[in-house]
Amino acid sequence: MLPLIVVFTALGGVLSALAASSFLLMMPARRASLLPRLVSFATGTLLGAALLGLIPHALDANGPGGAHRIGAALLFGILGFFLLEKFVLWRHCHDDPCEMHSPSDATRDLASARLILVGDGLHNVIDGVLIAAAFLTDPKLGIVTTVAVFAHEIPQEVGDLAVLLNGGFSRRQALLLNLLVSLTSVAGAVLAYFALQAALPVLPYALAVAAASFLYVAVADLIPGLHRRVDFRAGAEQLVFIVAGVAVVWLTHQQMH
Repeated sequence: MLPLIVVFTALGGVLSALAASSFLLMMPARRASLLPRLVSFATGTLLGAALLGLIPHALDANGPGGAHRIGAALLFGILGFFLLEKFVLWRHCHDDPCEMHSPSDATRDLASARLILVGDGLHNVIDGVLIAAAFLTDPKLGIVTTVAVFAHEIPQEVGDLAVLLNGGFSRRQALLLNLLVSLTSVAGAVLAYFALQAALPVLPYALAVAAASFLYVAVADLIPGLHRRVDFRAGAEQLVFIVAGVAVVWLTHQQMH
């Protein structure tokens, strides 16, 4: 069973990353025009994944009476990512002194990109746990779960690529990092296979921390970046793409259920 779990988990991660990477095949001018819209879309997918997917699943998995514990995990996750971003910004400014001790927009974009890698890696580990649990229940259920995770990850992967490119990574770096992070789902699957009973009680809190990372990046980093453009047309366009990102996540979850 383990080889089957590993193959399907890796296949789902690789295919979702490659499907999203079609964005990188576009001409540079086209990518440059699409990038601000994709950042808005990424904001919507992060908010949707956290508020419509991860947090409700964490609450359901934790059972009745566990809402306060999930809320605490979410709070500590947000504070943890705040401290992590502070450390990333401090280290960057220590190596390359920031003007007037204030990090530039480019520095904050880079910090957001690094944080999204951490959060998405944790999210993919959890996906691997879910796929392994489904396979151990019924191989057919495992295949269906793999397909659902694959469909769910595509919009998220596109958003991640947009955040990485916006953070200053090259196309090759963004693709490679996105692919490597996608494969962390294999680690989650192997962990679940050997220690499923020990891993499942931690799952709701891991979901909450993953949600915290998505919420923090969306609210603290991406949305302030969107406010750099203040004209009405830009604001309306941003709102449309944010809503589109939320809608794609919501529709995907509807299909999964």
